[in-house]
Amino acid sequence: MLGVCYYPEHWKREMVREDFRKMKELGIQYVRMGEFAWSRIEPSPGKFDWEWLDEVLDWAYEEGLKVILGTPTATPPKWLVDRHPEILPVDSEGRVKKFGSRRHYCFSSPVYREEARRIVTLVAKRYGKHPAVVGWQTDNEYGCHDTTRCYCERCKKAFQRWLEVKYDDIESLNKSWGTVFWSQEYGSFDEIELPNLTVADPNPAHVLDFFRFSSDQIRSFNRMQVEIIREHSPGRFITHNFMGGFTEFDHYALSQDLDFASWDNYPLGHTAVFLKMMGERENPFARVGHPDFAAFCHDLYRGVGKGRFWVMEQQVGPVNWAPYNPCPADGVVRLWTWEAFAHGAEVVTYFRWRQVPFAQEQMHSGILWPDSSPTPGYHEVKRVAEELKRIELPSTRRSPVALIFDYEAAWVFSIQPHGEGIHYLDLVIRFYTALRRLGIDVDVVPPIASLHGYKFVVVPSLPIVRKEYLDNFEEYEGFMVFGPRTGSKTEHFQIPPELPPGILQSILPLKVTHVESLGPIRETVLWGDKEYHVGVWKEWIRSSLEPIARFPDGRGALFRNRKYFYIAFWPTEEFLMDLFEQLADEAGLKTNRLPEGVRVRKRGDLTFAFNYTDRKVTLPFDGVNFLIGGRELEPYGVSIWREPGGS
Repeated sequence: MLGVCYYPEHWKREMVREDFRKMKELGIQYVRMGEFAWSRIEPSPGKFDWEWLDEVLDWAYEEGLKVILGTPTATPPKWLVDRHPEILPVDSEGRVKKFGSRRHYCFSSPVYREEARRIVTLVAKRYGKHPAVVGWQTDNEYGCHDTTRCYCERCKKAFQRWLEVKYDDIESLNKSWGTVFWSQEYGSFDEIELPNLTVADPNPAHVLDFFRFSSDQIRSFNRMQVEIIREHSPGRFITHNFMGGFTEFDHYALSQDLDFASWDNYPLGHTAVFLKMMGERENPFARVGHPDFAAFCHDLYRGVGKGRFWVMEQQVGPVNWAPYNPCPADGVVRLWTWEAFAHGAEVVTYFRWRQVPFAQEQMHSGILWPDSSPTPGYHEVKRVAEELKRIELPSTRRSPVALIFDYEAAWVFSIQPHGEGIHYLDLVIRFYTALRRLGIDVDVVPPIASLHGYKFVVVPSLPIVRKEYLDNFEEYEGFMVFGPRTGSKTEHFQIPPELPPGILQSILPLKVTHVESLGPIRETVLWGDKEYHVGVWKEWIRSSLEPIARFPDGRGALFRNRKYFYIAFWPTEEFLMDLFEQLADEAGLKTNRLPEGVRVRKRGDLTFAFNYTDRKVTLPFDGVNFLIGGRELEPYGVSIWREPGGS
């Protein structure tokens, strides 16, 4: 159930075997390695050094450790770059990104694809049936460091061919993109440039298709690796380590080729980056992480992974890459680990075993200090390992509520946000947090997922509503809540001819006539006897439906048609909690408004409670059989109990 990331190429030979012994002693069962080791495997073209890795894998097997072997394609070596400088990516400003860090390759480079195919084949053939190797991680963190989208000549040619396949003839593209605007019409696919370095904003349909193309390039690059591993390493799992809050390519699509999803969880860094994006100056969660960000990612990657996920990198101390990098509070590493298991993680793998004293990540902590003495995180890992011996984790079950998350929606928001501070992820987290503060478990699913069995479904926003999505929504029998900007664009990034929410009008008979991004303006929404102060976004609605909630000028803010709801503004958590509490009551779903900073999650017949605050909290649950902790939840503490009637 526990693992660690390890880089044997960083350490003296005599340290490695002792490290494996100490890992086993700590309670570690899985070790991830190899994802950055290309230069040690192939120091020069065609000259290989396998002996060190042969020895390392043999030692791991002797110690009873299970190895997840990474393909080393995230770091092509210097000799390869010198031989083929054309593999280097180009940023949106037209600058070549040079060798000297990582992820220095272009997904569209035919040369690099062949080199990647070659090294993955060699590694898979040699180690695919090694008894220590139980699974594979492809590459490492696709898209990290702004590398999803490359703007080189190879990408331009590949994009032109991608467009030709999609549109067949150039007139179809011109019509779909609306290129008559600003005299952008094209005479052939070979005339189309990449959507960067334009004087003003590029055509949004052009940009959206480039985002789709770039996502497809990553998927095909990954699929190439998967096919090689499947051939040479039968019976082993294949996964990839995605990142938290990263939406630049379609993870649902890529994961169709994997056995399950993994992700890299750095709650303190992710919280700092998220709050900075939102313009927040204060961070009340600086040493523990946002109560819902990591939890949301757990639920997202469980959905991405078709019901299965791992945490492949778990923060265990201060990191080196965030806007600021504090130490986790005492007990928080344990909280993060149990939280991952509560949301269904099969394995939590810590990053890293020992803090490296050199190069770019020397300020990034590990389980051990550089002198091999234990960090504070070591003792928390040991505590979790001991606690896991006392608890058998049951299988996960379907949650009562589904939240629909869509990567294409994130792209639409980023291309034309229509104002500062308007982010898809912010809207999503608001919906998710409101549900969690009511004690409701959530499944995060794509728009095409089966919705059967959920008490109700929330859609924070879905700008492009395809016919298959609408059919899915119409078949669902429960309540559905749609947030602003849903149905606001066609597939080709145009306003629907019938006005937003487009084809969704068959279930929500209303029209959005125009929209406002509010900036510093604050509006009031009136619902029943309550007022909600809102900002960010407002829509003007024309409809025969009687509004449930209104703005002070009488215009509708919340509409209902049978089981479907539409929110015509950027809702606050308070508003959403009140709305979801009412829907839950109508749907027969029990809610429980939790104390500030407390979250709960069920896994089978076990319930987990987490305290994200620095003060003791009394849980509102009586008469339960606590397995860990108790009703008095310590600061940053964890309590686990079995539901009455559980075995």
